[in-house]
Amino acid sequence: MSRKEKPVSVGILGTKLGMTQVFDEEGRAIPVTVVKAGPCTVTQIKTNQTDGYNAIQIGYDQVKPKAINKPEIGHLAKSSAPPLRHLREYRVDDTSNFELGQPVNTDMFSIGQIVDVSGKSIGRGFAGYQKRHNFRRGPMAHGSKNHRLPGSTGAGTTPGRTYPGKKMAGRYGGTKVTIRKLEVVKIDQERNLLAIKGAVPGKPGTLLSIAPTNKVGR
Repeated sequence: MSRKEKPVSVGILGTKLGMTQVFDEEGRAIPVTVVKAGPCTVTQIKTNQTDGYNAIQIGYDQVKPKAINKPEIGHLAKSSAPPLRHLREYRVDDTSNFELGQPVNTDMFSIGQIVDVSGKSIGRGFAGYQKRHNFRRGPMAHGSKNHRLPGSTGAGTTPGRTYPGKKMAGRYGGTKVTIRKLEVVKIDQERNLLAIKGAVPGKPGTLLSIAPTNKVGR
């Protein structure tokens, strides 16, 4: 399906491939994360008249029909899209530049553009206070019995209990993380690759969402 205009504010889904480095014109090494971004397909268009807000839904990662359920197959059939594993919605100011079935590729980005990258961080299992919350350890002297223990966690007077939400040992990682204001350093449109300066959440193979930043300033 033909495209009306190049999308300028919608995001894209991709897969983290790993980290490497590139060199700028002055020979300085820049650490980058390589992301296979798209190709994606516009699977739904939401407007103020129909849904109360403007948004574009895109799909990513084509799979066999048996890998998704029948409601998802019916939903994707409305846009003549193939079976797609991941769907994500992005708010936009105007939906007139988009149409169902429209491809979304890396050509919507430009070198030097500032983006926000979201993904699931690496899960690290059950972790203690020092690793999970960067607490200081206790004295390491021979007589000390409080090297990595939490110490007192509750008040000494009424109600004398530990309040909910207190930083304690527990599951660390495996949650959604957004790294803001990262720079697009290099684009390979033929292979749908983005080189983004710095680190992004997750390990290689993690699903990522890359969208133009909505924060003002650097």
